[in-house]
Amino acid sequence: MSQPKLLIADDERPVAEGLKVLLAEEGYDTDMATNGEEAWQKISSGDFGLVLADLNMPKLNGLELFARMRAESVSSEIIIITGEGTVASAVEAMREGAYDYLTKPLDLDRLKALIPKALETYEVKHANKALRRQLEGLNRFGDMLGQSEEMLDVFGTIEAVAPSQASVLIMGESGTGKELVARAIHQKSPRKKGAFIALNCGAFPREILENELFGHEKGAFTGAVGEKAGAFELADGGTLFLDEVAEMEPDVQVKFLRALEQRAFRRLGGKKEVCVDIRVIAATNRDVQDALDAGDLRDDLYHRLAVIPMTLPPLRDRGNDVMLLAEEFLRKFADSHAKAGLKGFEAGALEYLSTYSWPGNVRELRNAIERAVILAKTDSISAKDLHPRHVALNERELRVEVGTSEAEAIRLLTLKTYALCSGDAKRTATILGVAAKEVQSRLAEYVGGAASATTKATTRKKAKAKK
Repeated sequence: MSQPKLLIADDERPVAEGLKVLLAEEGYDTDMATNGEEAWQKISSGDFGLVLADLNMPKLNGLELFARMRAESVSSEIIIITGEGTVASAVEAMREGAYDYLTKPLDLDRLKALIPKALETYEVKHANKALRRQLEGLNRFGDMLGQSEEMLDVFGTIEAVAPSQASVLIMGESGTGKELVARAIHQKSPRKKGAFIALNCGAFPREILENELFGHEKGAFTGAVGEKAGAFELADGGTLFLDEVAEMEPDVQVKFLRALEQRAFRRLGGKKEVCVDIRVIAATNRDVQDALDAGDLRDDLYHRLAVIPMTLPPLRDRGNDVMLLAEEFLRKFADSHAKAGLKGFEAGALEYLSTYSWPGNVRELRNAIERAVILAKTDSISAKDLHPRHVALNERELRVEVGTSEAEAIRLLTLKTYALCSGDAKRTATILGVAAKEVQSRLAEYVGGAASATTKATTRKKAKAKK
């Protein structure tokens, strides 16, 4: 990214022009304005990293200019220039988020020292804002996030099947987001104004599940003191989502199949048929063929449900989606748990995120990030924060199973070496015997933008340490 521009806003033209010449000699791209309104017009149409604003200006003073910048979410840093009699106002502006203040006559050495620090703060904020835009610009359906080919295929299927009335069977491991897919189909369908009723078939014993599905009439059984509508009735005009459908008892499957085909059923203890207009989406985390062979899922019910079959990929097969989701969860939980100081992931955490198989899929990743945010004691998340009981290999040890592809072995070796070098890409390249650009290219492929952000942070820390 090219160096951000500076804007000098001071109604004393000789002061503004003198600063402009001085900062241009320092190598800064600088513009100027002689009143607050002119300054605001330039800020609105330009991309300034830092604004030097005089407190007392006509049309819009420095504090009013800063207030407008905050109201319009302008990310430029601002340094207030003030006289000795108005220092209190400048200090108050700092409490509101101004970078710093300077008193007249200006201490030029202090100004020269402040500018690069203020611009570095702006660049960090700008990068975070760009990351948020990237996340928001990705293909989303409801709460789902991803840009891997596997998830783009899922999103495309959702778009294709949502307008239809066809039943859908969603297959995938626990934690892959089956209910999220069902909700997305509902929200993109003509039924989106109707109810979305979700029922987990594995959570109830046989008698209770039947009652939950179809409801009951008063006196249908002991304790039935009134009538109750079941999920079929509650979903009338909308969508019924049945999770873990293969856990349904065989006799209940028979009744469910009839209700599904007829779009009609009787409540427990009832004589009158209730007709409904529903769409059914079902899901299972079991291998369907195994369930069919074992007799746990009836063939006729399977074929009735799987008009549109969908299989969700496990997180380990979604490539860089792990890092996208990790960054999203970090931002979300840092906000909700008042941990705004968290900046990202340490190199060891990046290695852990990228090489762990995530058997619990997105649900496990989400829980791991939330736990890490709560446990983190520094401004970045470590591997131990992600998994407190995680026992790391010897720092110079890498285990590669027989049958691992060459590309996968290279990936593991690169990430392990990168973690060993504490996020220093140049040292990683030296150890591996490849060019630094090759390491950066690999890291971009393996963990996306998080690695480069960590590398920059490490470089900045080392530069500060040398100073």
